Amino acid sequence: MNETGIGRKLFFGNSFFSFWKNPVKGLQVLSLSAGKGKVHRLFTIEAVFSILFQQTDDKICSVPGNRSNKNRRNAMIQKKKRRIWRNILIDLGCTGIALVVFALFHHVLPRQQESIGIVSVVQAEAETEEKTEENVQASEEPDATAAPTAEPEKERKSGSAGGRNRSAAAPGKSSSGRSGAGSRKSSRSGGGTERTMNAKGGSALSQSDVESTGEVSGTALSEKFADRYSDTVVVTEQSYTSPDISITVSEETLDDGKITYYLADIYVRDITCFQTALAEDTYGTGYRDSIEEMASEGNALLAVNGDYYGNTTEGVVVRNGVIYRANPTDCDVCVLYQDGTMKVMPGSAFSVEEAVAEGAWQAWTFGPALLDADGSVLTSFASSSRIISANPRTAIGYYEPGHYCLVVVDGRGESAGITLQRLSELFNSLGCKAAYNLDGGKSSIMVWQDEIINTPSGGGRESSDALLIAEVKNHD
Repeated sequence: MNETGIGRKLFFGNSFFSFWKNPVKGLQVLSLSAGKGKVHRLFTIEAVFSILFQQTDDKICSVPGNRSNKNRRNAMIQKKKRRIWRNILIDLGCTGIALVVFALFHHVLPRQQESIGIVSVVQAEAETEEKTEENVQASEEPDATAAPTAEPEKERKSGSAGGRNRSAAAPGKSSSGRSGAGSRKSSRSGGGTERTMNAKGGSALSQSDVESTGEVSGTALSEKFADRYSDTVVVTEQSYTSPDISITVSEETLDDGKITYYLADIYVRDITCFQTALAEDTYGTGYRDSIEEMASEGNALLAVNGDYYGNTTEGVVVRNGVIYRANPTDCDVCVLYQDGTMKVMPGSAFSVEEAVAEGAWQAWTFGPALLDADGSVLTSFASSSRIISANPRTAIGYYEPGHYCLVVVDGRGESAGITLQRLSELFNSLGCKAAYNLDGGKSSIMVWQDEIINTPSGGGRESSDALLIAEVKNHD
């Protein structure tokens, strides 16, 4: 019997039963046999299965001493290995290029988005009234042939934020005074009452929960906190007061100094002093700007980051009276109305028709809500553990129409950051009736009198939007 036959006999005699009973053990027996010099084979999966089917040719089973066949086989294997690795690397490279292109188009390169462009009722009425006054003025101008008469100059009212008379803008441009770009109708965005987890801020409310609306009393918003304002502009290191705005900023600590946060207590006589800004003054994805820059361009006294709306296409976006987006979302939505009230509701409870009728002035989608409908502390949040855990935070609190607060918490440094539950407890202790979590982490930045006053994590980052407190009238 030649040595090839001996090899086959050794394989079937020593390993066949072991291989089928325990493949790993069978291969070990083969290896031991080869080690003892009883048989010389290239033990690969292909070789084993070829032997099982009695395909024992010179490509797989070679006679000892026949080095040329073995060398050819080794060369073939090496060539095949190189081909496999080459294909793997090509596949990985193509996948990487595809991911980079996707990220560029969806998250990096600026891209305008189509806006609903609906202007809230109060905003539209203000513009209509302004146009009516202009027409009245034109009709009352004396005819060129008539004798001139003295006519008192009428004061024009502005319905746009910041006291600017913004005309209709091209789709995608930020303009709180433009007319509607369409008559798109929308019902409640989504359905169901179950709280679901969301990769953004998530939710803490159910369909039946709508946080305190803070009903407007008989006293006008402009007179509610008259004692908080001053006849002239008064500026200190930590405060600002004028006929329309009162802001007090302070640095505070929690938990024996482990948590540092910045509190801005805000009163506004005119709700249009509570403004928002879009990066590059454009609605869309990929547009980013520093909070400092947006504050400077908006002549803001105080600014914080917003909800980073440009990082997603879901949810509600209302800016300075214009409804840009009202897509379904699992997140809670916060709406500030032109009468000064603020509501926090599940995303499924938002209605475009109601927002227009009630005069929505601003709306953000991030969340979650930080207080329940009674203003009590929340202990359960349908958010990911990454969102719930201690992080830098930005949040807005609501006391009553005309009175708000903004909180920025430092984290990931000397300050430990704050959990959602601890943040809920903070707003409850401040006496807020409603509170809402905005974008956090590196985005959490507060600008006061043209300077960043907190310590942003990692030096901070640019954002797609900001909340501003700014004068709409000249009080010089």
